[in-house]
Amino acid sequence: MSRLVRDSALSSVSAGFVATLVAFTSTIALVFQAARLLGATPDQLSSWVLALGVGMGVGSIGLSLWLRAPVLVTWSTPGAAVIATASTGVSLAEATGAFLVCGLLMWLCGATRVFERMMDRIPVALASALLAGILARFALQSFSAASGEPLLVITMLVAYLLGKRWMPRYAVIFVLGVGMAVAGVRGQLDASQLNLNLASPVFVMPAFSWHAVVGMGLPLFIVTMASQAVPGISALRVAGYPSPVSPLMSWSGVLTLVLAPFGGYTFNLAAITAAIVLSPHAHPEPARRYTAAVYAGVFYILMALLGGAVAGLLAAFPQALVISVAGLALLGTIANGLANALHDVRYREAAIITFLVTLSGVTLLGIGSAFWGLVAGALTLFVEHFRHPTEPTETP
Repeated sequence: MSRLVRDSALSSVSAGFVATLVAFTSTIALVFQAARLLGATPDQLSSWVLALGVGMGVGSIGLSLWLRAPVLVTWSTPGAAVIATASTGVSLAEATGAFLVCGLLMWLCGATRVFERMMDRIPVALASALLAGILARFALQSFSAASGEPLLVITMLVAYLLGKRWMPRYAVIFVLGVGMAVAGVRGQLDASQLNLNLASPVFVMPAFSWHAVVGMGLPLFIVTMASQAVPGISALRVAGYPSPVSPLMSWSGVLTLVLAPFGGYTFNLAAITAAIVLSPHAHPEPARRYTAAVYAGVFYILMALLGGAVAGLLAAFPQALVISVAGLALLGTIANGLANALHDVRYREAAIITFLVTLSGVTLLGIGSAFWGLVAGALTLFVEHFRHPTEPTETP
């Protein structure tokens, strides 16, 4: 604890808060929709928030302190979309069984080191391009939000530029403060539905059926690993943290297995919100940025305990404010990712294809653009560097 206090800074606390704010506000509505389609009651919805927040908090705090690296755990956003689309004819108990199957497969990926061996074969240029493509999609939304809220977004952009010029370590929290002030003056902060009701866990006895496992459990596993595990590991490696891949996957599976009966449907490494705690905005010293992920974990748990109050809290902030804060906080990471992706001329074309396919947001076979961007980049590398067997080779 004493080392955590010594390594902390106000910027790491603010980065942790922003990461938590973005994580909850950007996709919690999708999670609620998935739970409702499975027939979850209001108490079960509150339990889902509790389980997800506690899992994310405990995972982020424990792994970050263990590795001394900013490891951020989050729920599977594409997984929530899979649950919503595959919920027809599936009960909440059967869905819980499918979640457990997904968690078991994730644990096996870590225990057998299959996923780590795959990640070791991905060049840094492609990993950087993949990360930049994912984050650029998110950052574009912050600028497009100016169409509906020009005053709010433009003011926050000016605040970001001034903050970068005069107090770069606290630029993001300055932007958040300015955005809240502008929204408050314009009457856009609505706290009328806030309450302090604490959440309580609700256990759902899992049931196993082949159609739920095949139609929900397996797709949930595939999209989570392809759309979040790959960019999550890439984000850590691009930022210079050679974290062990297999233990991270194993612990993600363990968290899912433990908390799935309470609504923690799937956990994995964060990519977009991870970039916030991996950024120099979180702490100027890379060795101390783990504190931002620790504080994010604390905020996760606090949000989880409130449970039913989360929806009202999220409704208090204008969507344009949340999107703009996140997008502006990611600009430096996007720039560094593109610089790393295009630095080596041998991988430049594969990297730009990876970036563009990922940025496109294309979805095929229910799998998101992060996976297909990596496939496109790998295919480009294979075509460019494949040596035909009959081609003469140089002798040493």
